[in-house]
Amino acid sequence: MSGLRLGGAAVLCGVLAACPYLVALTNPPGSMILVYLAQLPLFAAGLWLGVGASILAGASASLILLAASNLIAAAAVAGLNAVPVALLVRQSLLARTSSGGGIEWYPPGRLTAWLTGLGLAMIAAIILLFGGPEGVQSALREVLAPALNRLVVDNTLEHRELLNLLTFVLPGIIIASWMVMTTTNGCLAQGLLVRFGANWRPSPDLAALGLPKWVPALLALAAVAMALGGSPRFLGINVIIVLIVPFCLAGLAVLHTVARRFARPTIPLVIFYVLAGLFGWPLLLAAILGLLDSSLGLRRHFAQP
Repeated sequence: MSGLRLGGAAVLCGVLAACPYLVALTNPPGSMILVYLAQLPLFAAGLWLGVGASILAGASASLILLAASNLIAAAAVAGLNAVPVALLVRQSLLARTSSGGGIEWYPPGRLTAWLTGLGLAMIAAIILLFGGPEGVQSALREVLAPALNRLVVDNTLEHRELLNLLTFVLPGIIIASWMVMTTTNGCLAQGLLVRFGANWRPSPDLAALGLPKWVPALLALAAVAMALGGSPRFLGINVIIVLIVPFCLAGLAVLHTVARRFARPTIPLVIFYVLAGLFGWPLLLAAILGLLDSSLGLRRHFAQP
């Protein structure tokens, strides 16, 4: 593909990435679900045409939001979509020649580590932006209190406790949701490109996903911080919520490894993902399984010879 066509395709992907935000600006209640897929065109551009295309698509989407809305909207698109996607695309396209002469692509465990690092960086950025955990909770309280007051007329003790709980855990929940959104869009983009034979790299093997040692170590430190109370407790709880995502992916790797021992591996995996989509709690079990895998090496025991 020529440089002009490559640039045009990247800009088109940027326009598609900006469209959900433009729709949300005109019809906020019914169109927020579209924002969840805004990263999909950016991933598609990068995994199809390379890192430069992903950067160009993200810059195009940010400039469109700047022209259509304001600097805050453009910065949000750049910070939440363009920059993280370009970074993850760059890492995913890294490869080296193995000793046997084949190509070794960047492993899925390290991609998960980069995604986790981005989530942790967001926690740090939020705390610094609002001047500490107390500032974060105060800002969230100002936003959530009117909504809760409309739902609950009586300002009871339970109402205040619920508000305090939400302000304590909401940052981690929002960032974990963003991590799930990013993972979903990356997988969807790669799957579409593979379907049409336009993928740059082969799809990563989820069963080969293994977390680096610093992830369970950080979980232990977060648990200690949570027991201390005060500001360390706020930081520890939100870090633990963020770490649920990589441990869930590690647990899915164990499940994919176990499924390969069946004559038809697709059947148990489809059953699990359907139950996870309907109820959600199977993903929590997967996170526990991923935590056990980090300490016990479950995949080695279940892997076929």
